[in-house]
Amino acid sequence: MPTSESVLVIGGGVAGLSTGVALAEAGAPVRLRTAEHPAETTSATAGAIWGPALLSPPDRVLDWVTTSYHRFRELVLEPDSGVHLAAGRMAARFDLGEQLPPEARLIPDLQRCDRGDLPAGFADGYRGTLPAIDMPRYLRYLTERFQRAGGQVLLSAVSTLAEAVEEADAVVNCTGAGAHELVGDPAVHPVRGQHVVVRNPGIEEYFIEVGAGPEFVGYVPHGDRVVLGGTAEADSWSRAAVEAETRGILRRCAAVEPRLDGAEVLGELVGLRPGRDAVRVEVEEFGGGRIVHNYGHGGSGVALSWGCAEEAARLALR
Repeated sequence: MPTSESVLVIGGGVAGLSTGVALAEAGAPVRLRTAEHPAETTSATAGAIWGPALLSPPDRVLDWVTTSYHRFRELVLEPDSGVHLAAGRMAARFDLGEQLPPEARLIPDLQRCDRGDLPAGFADGYRGTLPAIDMPRYLRYLTERFQRAGGQVLLSAVSTLAEAVEEADAVVNCTGAGAHELVGDPAVHPVRGQHVVVRNPGIEEYFIEVGAGPEFVGYVPHGDRVVLGGTAEADSWSRAAVEAETRGILRRCAAVEPRLDGAEVLGELVGLRPGRDAVRVEVEEFGGGRIVHNYGHGGSGVALSWGCAEEAARLALR
């Protein structure tokens, strides 16, 4: 139902834009302020592909990731969204056992890999078709959808929460790793990730390494380009690409998919994932105003985006 309650969303990544869409399409007057253009946020550097999110709190995360899965399946039918279905493998260098994350039941064609379907060095894995998201296209789609619904986007940093609550009846904080400073939350910290984009040599399937450490193998094709990963370096605020990491990513990915050996490099991407011991989607009364926090999604910001956005919108408009 339409509402006259004004809402300010802080943050122009996938969490902020998804929340803005949910609010604007609910009829709320909503403005989004972001320090960076959506194309320059950490979200723009993601692979990205929907998948299980092994985060806390587990029951709420399951609800959020399930909602997001269904929204992405719907978006596959919209040609301008940048969302498409991709077949591929999720594999580990150790035995995965028989226990699967509960959201794995959403994957209709999930099946265990035969030994011969695993690359050298990998011990176990699964095949399945998942929603893959071409993030530059998807962020443009979200921005345009938000604006069509009446939302405003302002390239304007928010310095303090006190400033934010003076501007609107409700505020939704989707600042990712920036919440460390804006909120003063010591639990949120940056997890630096580097990816490499190459021209697609004919790859149609994704590959994701499960349960890896700070260096892993992953590639997701998006038409004429493939996003290769990756790294996960805790507590680094640097957004500069490191040449040695680029070489390592190319080497690891080519070992799994030989067609990537010598692929033309189109760019290097670095983003700061918002690490936290638990995803934070909750209301805080602050300075006479109401703030809804929506951050701490780690490397699963895309996979959780719609579920968290819809809950944050409900909290903002209650």
